[in-house]
Amino acid sequence: MRSMIQTLTHLFHRTAGFQPASLPRFKRRSVEKTPATPVAGWKPAVRWPTSIQLFLAPLFTLALLTTPAAAAIVINVDQGATQPLPIAVPAFNGPAVGGQIAQVVSADLERSGLFRPLDPATFKATPGDVNVQPSFDDWKSISAQALLTGQVVSDADGRLSANFRLWDTYAGEQLLGLQFSSTNENWRRVAHKIADAVYEKLTGASGYFDTRIVFVAESGARGRRVRRLAIMDQDGANPSYLTDGSYMVFTPRFSENSQEITYMALRPTGSNVYLLNIESTRQETVGHFPGMVFAPRFSPDGRKVAFSAEKDGNSDIWVMDLASHAMSRLTTDPSIDTSPSFSPDGGQIVFNSDRGGSPQIYVMNADGSGVHRVSFGSGRYTTPVWSPDGKLIAFTKQEGAGFHIGIMAPDGSGERILTSSTLDEGPTWAPNSRVIMFSRETSGAHLWTVDVSGRITQPAPYPLAASDAAWSPLLH
Repeated sequence: MRSMIQTLTHLFHRTAGFQPASLPRFKRRSVEKTPATPVAGWKPAVRWPTSIQLFLAPLFTLALLTTPAAAAIVINVDQGATQPLPIAVPAFNGPAVGGQIAQVVSADLERSGLFRPLDPATFKATPGDVNVQPSFDDWKSISAQALLTGQVVSDADGRLSANFRLWDTYAGEQLLGLQFSSTNENWRRVAHKIADAVYEKLTGASGYFDTRIVFVAESGARGRRVRRLAIMDQDGANPSYLTDGSYMVFTPRFSENSQEITYMALRPTGSNVYLLNIESTRQETVGHFPGMVFAPRFSPDGRKVAFSAEKDGNSDIWVMDLASHAMSRLTTDPSIDTSPSFSPDGGQIVFNSDRGGSPQIYVMNADGSGVHRVSFGSGRYTTPVWSPDGKLIAFTKQEGAGFHIGIMAPDGSGERILTSSTLDEGPTWAPNSRVIMFSRETSGAHLWTVDVSGRITQPAPYPLAASDAAWSPLLH
C-alpha cells in the first residue's frame, strides 16, 4: 500500500504543463510496397526486405558506404566520436507533396542521430527523372555521402505512388530502389516507410519511424491535474485524445498488433483496467478492482494481460486471460510486486519488488515459478520493460537525488546508465530495440528519447506536458 500511495502522490502532483488544443481524430490506411524499376546500367534495386545484419548489444559497429579514397564509413553508436552520415534528401519530383515527403524523411533520419541531412540551400543540382542516374560529382562537392532521390505520382482516383532511389555518391552505385503506394491523405506514412527503408539499408537494423506513441497528456494546475489518454505518430504528427479527461488514466500499453491499448483508469469508485480499440474506438472493461491496480501490459500473443493488483493489503502480479477473464495470481510474497513485462517469447516476466528491502528487478517464469533477482547495483530499480528483441531490459533507477534510465541483460549483467537527470522515468522501447522513450521532469513532465549507447538524448517532438509513453510495434 505504501508504494501505491507514493506512486499516486507523485503522479497527482506533477508541475503544470501547457493546455493542449483540441486534437483531431485520425485513421490509418495501408501502404503498399513494390520494387522500383532499376536504372539501366546500374545495380538492380534491392527488394524489400533487405538483408538484416544481427547486432549484439551493447556493441554496434557497422560499415555503411565504401568510398574509393577512404576507409569504409563506420557508425558506432556506442562511441561518442561517431559522426552522423551526411545525406542529401532533395524534394521528390512531381506534385508539391513530393517536397513534404522529402522533409518528413529528412526529419526522421536526423532525429535518429545517425544521419546529418544537408541543407537544401547548398544543393548544386536538382535531380531529374528518378530513373536516370544522377551526376554524382554535384553531390560529392557538398560532401553528401548518400543521396536519396524520388518521384511522386498522384492519381485522379486518390492514389499516391512514391518511387525512390538511394545512392552511394562516392561508389557511384544504387543501394536501394522501392515504390510505396497509398491514398493521398496517407502521404506521411509513405514518408515514414521510406525513412525506415533508408535506415535499414544503411544501418542493418530495422527502422522505427512508421510507428505511433500512446501516452498520457497532462494539463492543469498542481492538485487539479487532468490526465487524458492520447496518441500520435512517433514524430509528433496527428495527435489525438482518446479519453475526455473526466477520470485519471495511467500506464497505457500497446498490443502486438498495434490496434488495441490497455490502460488503468482511476475513478472515485476504484480502479479499472480497460481495453481500447484504436480504430473502432470500442472500449471494454477487463475488470474492476476495489483496491489499486497498476501497469497492465499485454502478453506477446495479445491473449493475456499482466498487471499488479492490491488485494487484502498485498500487491502482487496477476495475469488475466482476455477470452475467459480467468485470473491467475503469480506472486504471493508479502511485499509490493508491480510493473510486469513479458519477454518477447512470452516465457518469462520481469517485474520489480521490494521483497529484498528496496525496489529491485526480478525475473520469473510466466507461470510464476523460478523467481530470481537480477539487479544488484546500488539504488532503487523500478519500471522494468523487456526489449522487443529480448536482449535487454530497460529500467528506471533512483540513486541519491537522481532518477535515471538504464539497461541491463536479462540476467542482470552489463548494467549501463543511459541518462542523468533529477527525474527520468518510465522507459518504453522502439520496435527495433535501439531507442528508448521516457518522461523527464523539467517544467512539467515531457517526453524524451535516448539511444542504447546513451550518446543521443533529445526531446521527443511533442512540446506539451506528457508522461507514461508506450511505443507501438511497426505498423502494417
